This record gives sequence, C-alpha cells and structure tokens, in this order.
Amino acid sequence: MKKLLISAAVAAGMSAASAVSAEEIKLGVFLGLTGPIESLVANMAPAAEMAIAEVSESGKLLDGTTVAAVRADTTCVDAAAATAAIERLITSEKVSGVIGGDCSGVTTAALTNVAVPNGMVMVSPSATSPALSTVKDNDLFFRTAPSDARQGVVMTEIIMDRGIKEVAVTYTNNDYGKGLADAFQTAFEEAGGSVTISASHEDGKADYAAEVGALASAGGEVLVVAGYIDQGGKGIIQGSLDTGAFDTFVLPDGMVGDALPEAIGEDLNGSFGQAPGTDSEGAGKLVEMVGDSFDASSPFAAESYDAAALIMLAMQAAGSTDPEEYKGKLMDVANAPGEQILPGELAKALEILADGGDVDYVGASNVELIGAGESAGNYREIEIKDSALSTVGYR
Repeated sequence: MKKLLISAAVAAGMSAASAVSAEEIKLGVFLGLTGPIESLVANMAPAAEMAIAEVSESGKLLDGTTVAAVRADTTCVDAAAATAAIERLITSEKVSGVIGGDCSGVTTAALTNVAVPNGMVMVSPSATSPALSTVKDNDLFFRTAPSDARQGVVMTEIIMDRGIKEVAVTYTNNDYGKGLADAFQTAFEEAGGSVTISASHEDGKADYAAEVGALASAGGEVLVVAGYIDQGGKGIIQGSLDTGAFDTFVLPDGMVGDALPEAIGEDLNGSFGQAPGTDSEGAGKLVEMVGDSFDASSPFAAESYDAAALIMLAMQAAGSTDPEEYKGKLMDVANAPGEQILPGELAKALEILADGGDVDYVGASNVELIGAGESAGNYREIEIKDSALSTVGYR
C-alpha cells in the first residue's frame, strides 16, 4: 500500500500532461519549484501530492470523484510570475483549490490579485508573514503554518534560554524577512534583549562583504539570519565565517534544512534555530508512510500534506468542490469536535463526513486552526551538530 501511494503521488505530479476524466477534480500545488527554497519544496510538493493520491485512490471523495495534482511554480520571489502561474491554474487548468503559495510575498500577490477575485481557496503550508493574518481574503485563505508573530516569540525563548542577550539581525528584503525580523525584535526587546542592528539583504548577490561588514561593526553575540536556505541567507553566513565576523547563527524556518550544513560544513556546528514541527503521533506516522521516497521531516512537508488533506475533507463536508461552498468547512474539519484523524486515515475521515459525522483533523503537523484560519503554532528546536541537522526539543 505504501509503494502504491507513492507511485500515485508521482503520477499526480505529472497530471497536467495527462488525460483527466469527467469525474476528476484538480488541485493546484503552487510552490517554489525553483528559487531560494527549492531544496525545501523538493519535500513539500510530494507531501501534498501524497495526500491527494491517498484520497483519490480511496474512491470515497464525493461518490468516487478522483483528484489530480497540477504543479505551478511560485518562484518564491517573483510576484509577477507567481500571479501568472496561479491565474493559469484557475483559468486554464480549472483547479478547485490551491495548496500554496509558499513564500509570503508571492502568496500575498497571488491571493489578492487572482485568488480572491476568482473566489479560489488557498491553503498555504509555509507563508508565515504576520500581515497575512489581516489581509482581506473573503475567508478564502488559510495556512497550516503558524504566523511569524508566534515564531518571533519562540525564537526569543530559544535564544534567551542559551543565555544570549545581544544579537545582530539580517533579513531578506521581502514580506517574510521583514515581518519575521520585526516580530522577533519586538519579542526579544520586550524580554530584555538587545538588537544591535536589523539590516536587510538582497537575494541573488555574488558577494555580501558590505552587508557582513555592517553587521560585524554593530556586533552581537550571534547573528540571526532571517533569510533563505538556498540564497542570500547562505551567502551571509559564508561571508561571516570567511571574515570571522560571526561564528554562531540563529536559523529561523527559511534557513532550516539539510542543504545548509551540507553546503557550509563543520563551521556551522553550534548554530541553532527553529522551524514548525511536532513530535506528535501524526508526524511519526507520515515519516513511516513516506519511507525513503522523500524527507517527511523536512520543514513544511507535514504542513503540505495537511494543507491538501484539509481542502479535500472540507469538500466532503460541504458536499461540493465549489470553493465558495466548502471554504466555510475548513475550520470545522480542522478542529474539535469530531473523531481525530491522522495521516493515512483520510479514507476513514471521508466516510465519517459522508455519513454526517464530524472529524477533528490532527494530521501530521498537529493541526489546530485559530483566528484568521492559521495554525496555532508548534515548533521544532534544532541545532547543527557534526555538520548535520539535529532536533533538540519541541516548543
């Protein structure tokens, strides 16, 4: 069964080129297939497609409706490209829901410019800007990742628990970076800490000597890098190590992944940080289901599986694939009351809903949607040891 689901997920990812039956619906997998978090999306996209394949193969969604995934590239950083990509999903591919976007800026652009005017539901697994909590979305936008307002507090706790009271901050110059940097600085200073400098950096540069020089001049016990794992954040770290400006780095979610210690090596040992994650039963079950097909413990992979699952369960609860009909069921299926549902149990959830019952989708990321339809927030604390990512606790 495990191999069958994985094979189906791969096939689902190629659905744009395959024939689609009249009984089949499409879901957009709208993530940065290229760009500064490509190494993370390599695990996020197949996780979403795994949930889609699980539901489709069950034959239990809306009297046997099958589901296909259609991928589209947000690029993570190019708002115009992301807007064009989601417009294609909605107008050409005729998707009934969108898993994504990923990075906050392109997600905001796609939501406000295309999804809202077209009445399309988006469930993001990784867009974390606090500004998305108050965006005018006509109740069409949800996220299985927590807001960076929460991450700023968690990061403060992790740093303070290590006895560090003075930090420098660099952030990628976009909605994600600025939102996280501001949320962190507010929380850190309220806790009695001092931020020596909070300076932006641009992605895509070959040299970060000027940025590193400014950060070094301001000083600090550690450098908080609110950037991207495959782009400027990595460049800032390498430049800091090369010049001796800093030797310990705090790594928020956009910097957490195996690709960073693999690229930097042993000089990154001792650096630490956090990313959304839990040690829940559901998280372990997803890892077991996936096997070695992809890394289900990678940041936002669990949230991607859950984003896809929630859309399909909401459709079942509403008895409709129309976003305007099922958007009101997202919060219902994500929260109590109801029978708790874990990864691999989507067929069971569909049966319960078809019979008029209630489900409480716990999923792989311990889902609980609050406020504006976003995750309450669970975090995995990490540290780089022996040139590899290790988990040291949960918050």
